[in-house]
Amino acid sequence: MAVQVEHQPSSAEGQLETETLELHLLLEGIYRQYGFDFREYAPVSLKRRVWRRVQAERAGTIAGLLALVLHDAEVMERLLLDLSINVTSMFRDPTFYAAFREQVVPALRTYPFTRIWVAGCSTGEEVYSLSILLQEEGIYDRTRIYATDINETVLGRAREGVFPLEKMQEYTENYIRAGGKRSFSEYYLAKYEGALFDRALTDNVVWAPHNLVQDRSFNTFNVILCRNVLIYFDRALQTRVHQLFYDSLERLGILALGHKESIRFTGLESAYQELNMQEKLYRKVQ
Repeated sequence: MAVQVEHQPSSAEGQLETETLELHLLLEGIYRQYGFDFREYAPVSLKRRVWRRVQAERAGTIAGLLALVLHDAEVMERLLLDLSINVTSMFRDPTFYAAFREQVVPALRTYPFTRIWVAGCSTGEEVYSLSILLQEEGIYDRTRIYATDINETVLGRAREGVFPLEKMQEYTENYIRAGGKRSFSEYYLAKYEGALFDRALTDNVVWAPHNLVQDRSFNTFNVILCRNVLIYFDRALQTRVHQLFYDSLERLGILALGHKESIRFTGLESAYQELNMQEKLYRKVQ
């Protein structure tokens, strides 16, 4: 009688299965120990960021990193910086800000007071860009910007308003292309290796921690900007966050997404009017 031998995965397949299990255990451990939930982030980008931290900590494996994370909060802090999405710049995608000036600002002028939520604000470049734009358009004084991020370390950097001096040429070019109306250098003071931005730009900004994965709506808004964050979430999590934004937007409020993001397949397409397809600006109509 022949004995059927169960197929054993090749070493490459076995290694992949082990790595996937280790990643699952790491994310579960982070959630239980620290309360940060990355379990529904897109796995490809997540794995790449985790391995960067494995190598930096010389942990050898993802399981080795888990052991360090569970017993050392400083390792967790460094990993959180890797897992948070902190790729940003001032007036990033200048055509977006030009479209915002032209198509969103006129509506904001009609409001006695405007609330704007910048979700996933990272180190604050987008917030300062928005403040400059609103100041130039004469509506900053009657606007409150809520700038939130999962990572309190990057929020601390954002509050300081100091950015690398070497970035100012790039930011100036972006500002000009975005329709800037003044000399960009008027907004900051060059000091040592940094550019300290005018404190008046944050007079009407509330910096606060907020986790898009776990936290609920905390106010209603006329505008929500969440650009280049949702691309790191899986489809189910994207849908949940879109529901959060829908619940947080006033009727006729504006939702701004990144160029690679969309409201398609969220079940909420009919609730929005496409204000600018290229720049991903949507108006809530239902």
